[in-house]
Amino acid sequence: MSLLRGADDLAQFIAANYSGRVVEVGAGYAAEVALGLQARGLDVLLTDKEERLLGGLKVEKDDIFSPRLELYRGASLLYSIRPPLEMQLAMGVLASLIGADVLVRPLMDEVAQLPGFARRLVNSGEARFYLFSGRA
Repeated sequence: MSLLRGADDLAQFIAANYSGRVVEVGAGYAAEVALGLQARGLDVLLTDKEERLLGGLKVEKDDIFSPRLELYRGASLLYSIRPPLEMQLAMGVLASLIGADVLVRPLMDEVAQLPGFARRLVNSGEARFYLFSGRA
């Protein structure tokens, strides 16, 4: 049983719309989405404040507020599950630098406005999330 409702639907949406490298920022403790993406052939990188293994995947230690750009270069998407507003804003800054989109699955209604990005709510199966793309 999945700990995250709609995890497979979220992975399916990402895999259908992005290719190459995608990065989960603030990986936390649920690996379903990352494992679903890896199973669909994407190059998945997980980052968090501590290095560890999560579901057999390596989590790179990084601080989104002072990111190591080499980890993120070439990514088509930065995504995060339940990130606080400050983290969403930092993801927007980083995504602007590397030319990536941002996907946020909020806990409730805590969703930032990211300068330079258009935001839209996406309902895909059981997955509900916000996609920031198409530099506004």
